Amino acid sequence: MSVYDETFTMNNGIKIPKLALGVWEIPDNKVATAVEDAVKVGYRHIDTAQAYGNERGVGEGVRKADVSRENIFVNSKVAAEIKNYDEAKKSIDDTLSKMGLDYLDMMIIHNPQPWAEVNQSKDRHFEGNLETWRAMEDAVKAGKLKTIGVSSFEKEDLDNLIKNSDTKPAVNQIQIHIGETPMDLIKYSQDNGIVVEAFSPIAHGAAMNNEVIKKMAAKYNVSVPQLCIRFDWQLNVVVLPKTGNIDHMKSNADIDFEISAEDMRSLAALDKMDYGDASLYPVFGGKM
Repeated sequence: MSVYDETFTMNNGIKIPKLALGVWEIPDNKVATAVEDAVKVGYRHIDTAQAYGNERGVGEGVRKADVSRENIFVNSKVAAEIKNYDEAKKSIDDTLSKMGLDYLDMMIIHNPQPWAEVNQSKDRHFEGNLETWRAMEDAVKAGKLKTIGVSSFEKEDLDNLIKNSDTKPAVNQIQIHIGETPMDLIKYSQDNGIVVEAFSPIAHGAAMNNEVIKKMAAKYNVSVPQLCIRFDWQLNVVVLPKTGNIDHMKSNADIDFEISAEDMRSLAALDKMDYGDASLYPVFGGKM
């Protein structure tokens, strides 16, 4: 079985492909081609977000792809700033309209806090997230979404939804890469029947400059991205490498090798890396 065909079964019985194409920072006027190329190569899972500003182009790529719609798993994310029912409901309808799709395979809450509050505020927006979640549950009932999940939710955020709603999140999308391996949160999510997805598997590019990672990649005779993607893969999570380059799409999926248990442990023990300019990204609160 190829990596493109491998799936997890989520807690609602729906299958999710283990390898996805991330499209963050790919412009709307170029992303349709990237999606078409990815599907041609073999990808069957495309991950976008309202905040990326490229949903229209992703939808175009999905519609033009030479694979039928039901065979492509399409995910988007409700903007992190939306923490009420009406706005969330409207945003889901707007996403479907922009993408030109009848339904999405999954929609997730992009972050438990608005981006401006990340690392700045202790408010976890429990009530607001429940409101957004309720709008997403209703969209499932209406046939607009097949599955709903969350991103960057900590244990307390997950517990809020599990205890106070009718639907357990199907996935929790977390930043996971060599140098940032939150095993407690990964395990807590998985122990609760929540599939974990790894975003930024190559550490926003920082892994490319890490001597320990480069040396380990050389040991396995693979590229740094391949080592990083395989590391996440062996944590039993969905992996979301992002690229608009068809050659990179192919090489990112060429991970038919095994990192030893000892090397997995040593890579998991690596400390946080210097993200450089990427430290300004919203996921870090926009502060160095």
